[in-house]
Amino acid sequence: MQPIPIKNVGAVQLVDPFQREYYYLRLSITDVCNFRCNYCLPNGYQPEPNKPSFLALDEIRRLVNNFSLMGTEKVRITGGEPTLRKDFLPIVETISQIEGIKQIALTTNGFRLLKDVAAWKNAGVTSINVSVDSLDPRMFQRITGVNKFDEIMRGIDRAFECGYQKIKVNSVLMKDLNANDFERFLAWIKDKPIQMRFIELMQTGEMDSFFQKHHLSGQVLEQKLLLSGWQLQAKGRSDGPAKVFRHPDYVGEIGLIMPYEKNFCASCNRLRVSAKGKLHLCLFGEEGIELRDLLQSDEQQPLLQARIFSALQGKREHHYLHIGDSGVRNHLASIGG
Repeated sequence: MQPIPIKNVGAVQLVDPFQREYYYLRLSITDVCNFRCNYCLPNGYQPEPNKPSFLALDEIRRLVNNFSLMGTEKVRITGGEPTLRKDFLPIVETISQIEGIKQIALTTNGFRLLKDVAAWKNAGVTSINVSVDSLDPRMFQRITGVNKFDEIMRGIDRAFECGYQKIKVNSVLMKDLNANDFERFLAWIKDKPIQMRFIELMQTGEMDSFFQKHHLSGQVLEQKLLLSGWQLQAKGRSDGPAKVFRHPDYVGEIGLIMPYEKNFCASCNRLRVSAKGKLHLCLFGEEGIELRDLLQSDEQQPLLQARIFSALQGKREHHYLHIGDSGVRNHLASIGG
């Protein structure tokens, strides 16, 4: 029997009714994004009138500290675009000082990568995911709505110069748009320590017709990889949902994120908190459970942990994407993807 770490004595552990353990928190710190990706926010970010403010630094500290006490080891900071927050570096520094947090990952559109990546590393960001949806600058601009391709690619080079050993690059491959980039991405990572992650286009409330037109099954890509000698790797404890493949002739790796695949949810190990303090048990789920009222003082710790644990007992065994039910999610920017 494993000994219980001293710091967790008395704390409730994050285990759901299906005996899945949760080590990984995806924390959105803003809904704001300055890109207009056609699969996410084609009309750009639209602020809500009279919306509540995003979680403040002290609220974030209390939230992450409590998740850490309940067993969380990895925090991924997401948005919108998280680096648009003026207090982004203090947020990272605060999280990095919380005992038990071993990894702080960042998902970014790369807008500030070239300029700020050294500061991110110094603050405590241990790994970076950058979105690059095409290696053709014109297609990149068509998908994202911005002309920043060259700057983002230089930012990736700069991240390696700053000491990151591996960078993850996210791409949503879509029929009739950037699907032909697949081979080009493979050639790009031949000699680069990049994990190229292909994320299957997901159906959300606002994007039904777009999904029908452009959805490309991740299983098609998986078959291509297997036929070309790529081999599936075992998952690490706090890894995300990607199926990772390696090839003896390549320095880089491929990750496939296929939410429509059978048993996709069986290894779920992550929970989400929105920028306004709601706990989401699934990317494609319910309206969320309010946590913010219990983030106002350190004395609320027992109540906060009890609410999180109680909510987790209602987590479903799997989502219902495979039958066309994406839950209440109109788009993914509001919950950090």
